[in-house]
Amino acid sequence: MSRNNQFGSAFEAIVYPLLLVVLMWLVFWADHLFAEIDFYKFGIKPNVMSSIKGIFLMPLIHAKNEIGHIVNNSPPTFILLAAIIFYYREIAFKIFAFSWLMTGVGVWVFAANNNSFHIGMSGVVYAMAAFLFTSGVIRKYKPLQAISLFVAFIYGGMVWGVFPIKEQVSWEGHLAGMLTGVILAIIFRKKGPQAPKFMYEIEKELGIDPPDLEGEYNEHLRIEKERLAEIERMKQEQKNQEESIRIIYNYKESPKDEE
Repeated sequence: MSRNNQFGSAFEAIVYPLLLVVLMWLVFWADHLFAEIDFYKFGIKPNVMSSIKGIFLMPLIHAKNEIGHIVNNSPPTFILLAAIIFYYREIAFKIFAFSWLMTGVGVWVFAANNNSFHIGMSGVVYAMAAFLFTSGVIRKYKPLQAISLFVAFIYGGMVWGVFPIKEQVSWEGHLAGMLTGVILAIIFRKKGPQAPKFMYEIEKELGIDPPDLEGEYNEHLRIEKERLAEIERMKQEQKNQEESIRIIYNYKESPKDEE
C-alpha cells in the first residue's frame, strides 16, 4: 500500500464514522425537537409487517429519555467502523451494509413479540465487533490479529449483552448482530487484506510444480562422484604408464679408448 493510499484510508476511516455518529445525534435531537412524533415507533416490532421499515431505521433511533443509550453507542460505532474502513477498505461498505440489514432482519424474524420496539445502533455494533474479532482469528495475519485482540480487550464484556439479563435491553438485537458478524467474517474470509504468502504457495495456486530440490541435489552429487572417479582413473592410468617405461642405455667406446 502506497503512502497516498494509507492517508486516503485514514481520512475515510475518520470522516465516514464521524458522519454516521453525527447523523445518530441529529436524529436524537430531532426526536426531542418534534416531541409529538414518537420516533421509537420507527424501530422494529418483531413479526409486524408495518414494522419492516424498522430494519432500515432502527440503528438511527435511540431512547429519547435516556441519553446514556446514544452516549454508550457512539464511541464503539465510531471506533469499530473506522477499523473496518481502514483495514478492510475493499469490503468495508458491504460489511457495514450487511451488518445493518442482517441484524435488523434477525430481530424482526426471531425476536419475541412482546409488544415492544427494538431501537438503537447496538446490534450493528455487535456485528462489527464480532466481524473484526472473528476475521482476525481466521486470517492469521498479525495486524488483523492485533485488532482482534483489541476488540476482545475493549469490548469483550459485550458478550453478556446477548443474554436476557436486563429487561429493557434488546438482547435479541445483540445476539443477531454477533451472529451476523461471525457469518460475515466467514463469508468474506478470502476478501480484503490477507496474510503474505510464500513463493511456493503462490506457485501452487498458479499450478506450477515446485522444483525437485532433492532430485537436483542427488543428480549433482552423482555427477560430482563420476567426475572424481574419472580423475582418479586417469591418475591411475598415468601411474601405470610411468611404471611400465624401461630406459635402456647403450654405450659405445670411442676409438681413442680402443688404442
